[in-house]
Amino acid sequence: MTTQRPSKAMSNPAQPVERAVTAVLLLGVITGIAWIGGMIYTVLE
Repeated sequence: MTTQRPSKAMSNPAQPVERAVTAVLLLGVITGIAWIGGMIYTVLE
């Protein structure tokens, strides 16, 4: 008798959400680094 695993079905739709969250966080980090670089450039100018 095989055991059904509903958790595998639940993790499959969550994958695009996880990818979107990772993309947004990465975009936020890049934006933050660019903002800090801009502030340093402004102060040194």
